[in-house]
Amino acid sequence: MLCITDARTGKPVEAAPARRGLTRVEAHVPGYDTSALRVLLVADVLVRTLELGGTPVWALLTGEREQAELHAGAAALGMRPFEDRRDVGPGWGESQVVHVLGETGAAPDGVRITVAPVETTGIPAGADPAVVRLALLTPHRNAPARLDEAGLGEAHETLARWRRAVAAWARQPSRPIPEDVRGRLRAAWEDDLDVPEVLRVLRSVEASDVPEGALFETYVYADRLLGLDLARDLGSPA
Repeated sequence: MLCITDARTGKPVEAAPARRGLTRVEAHVPGYDTSALRVLLVADVLVRTLELGGTPVWALLTGEREQAELHAGAAALGMRPFEDRRDVGPGWGESQVVHVLGETGAAPDGVRITVAPVETTGIPAGADPAVVRLALLTPHRNAPARLDEAGLGEAHETLARWRRAVAAWARQPSRPIPEDVRGRLRAAWEDDLDVPEVLRVLRSVEASDVPEGALFETYVYADRLLGLDLARDLGSPA
């Protein structure tokens, strides 16, 4: 069960307290910038985590301006579509409402997840959206993120290496994900949405003695949360 720290109280709460009950995830941003995109990205990962646990989710975007730019930026970074809050009226029948917002943002009463800002003036021209997504996912959401040359370069190298590896592993017979690896992944993302720990688990098994067919299944499974399109190069020449 996913537990997250409520920014209002500092205490852990269940993100989906009622089994199979609808959870509304509402992202609050004032307008379009890189920090707003990071808020939406955390909301997107939260939605993916809940869905992996079998919880139905309703994802909404509350923005004061630049709605079109926010939706376009979210789509470019591989996020699931958000409905506009102003278009849907009041909520209905949710067992839980989780608000995702920046550190200085305001939201209605309910569980809150705050997201630290991005320390940059914007996304560099020509940057690969998947690389930007990985760079924003690498630090914990409570720590500022930087989209500088070093961080983007490291994300680019990691993403390229993992995509090559996944394409190579796919040529081997499929094997089940080792239960201890599956457990470590789930424990990470269900513990306050600890995406950096998910990345550490993947790095730890990358050079392990886990069979290649099992590594393929592991990375594809984790990518349901990460949204990095790690299987993009399947079928490409070796």
